[in-house]
Amino acid sequence: MTHSLKFPAAVDGVAHETVSILGGTGKLGFGLALRLGRAGYTVCIGSRDADRAQSAAEEACALVGTDAVTGCLNEDAVASADRLVIAAVPFLSHVTTLRSVADHWRSGQVLLDTTVPLATAVGGRPTHLVEPWHGSAAQQARAAIPDHVALAAGLHTISAAVLRDMDRPLDQDTLICGDRHAKTVVTEALDGIEGLRVVDAGPLEMSRLLEGLTPLLIGINIRNKTHAGIQVTHLHARPMPEAVTA
Repeated sequence: MTHSLKFPAAVDGVAHETVSILGGTGKLGFGLALRLGRAGYTVCIGSRDADRAQSAAEEACALVGTDAVTGCLNEDAVASADRLVIAAVPFLSHVTTLRSVADHWRSGQVLLDTTVPLATAVGGRPTHLVEPWHGSAAQQARAAIPDHVALAAGLHTISAAVLRDMDRPLDQDTLICGDRHAKTVVTEALDGIEGLRVVDAGPLEMSRLLEGLTPLLIGINIRNKTHAGIQVTHLHARPMPEAVTA
């Protein structure tokens, strides 16, 4: 990918490119909105309820100290995104949400799907998975979005509570898989989040394994009363928190 297609650097705290989040009023989506907003991106929080989205956007702006977070309906969030749209919705409403925005995608846009098929969708435990017909939530998303939309899956191991704790550096990795172009766009965007490193885990078929990390970590966190994440060792240098590098 050429330099001209990369996410632009923030100017006066606001980037020129908008990242949209479907389900941005939920815990994970809202935490991502905070982190992306602090990184300097313009963020559009999407929801099925426009008033709820606007309320969440106002709260995010107050927490981050920016006016670059807005709220709207999910379909308008897709239309507002320059390239990247993040789906942060529960498995129960996953397909419904993606189908509701199917007519609003533009060629060149990318979907980052964070959905995990936790058994809570069918009344089960959060430490268990259900198996979607397509094999994974991400593969289910592939069948629900237009062919011209590139797809990646990731952020399965990042705690919503850690994202929202703005005083705590993430100091974590996220494994992503999917289309090559999608992974490039996602990596460029998420690299702007302090303390987060993106690790390429291969094609979309790997999403079955990546989604399985979520209930594993939930169990670890329940037993240890924490919000643990993951790090992959012996790779390229990790981004270091400012307090460490200063």
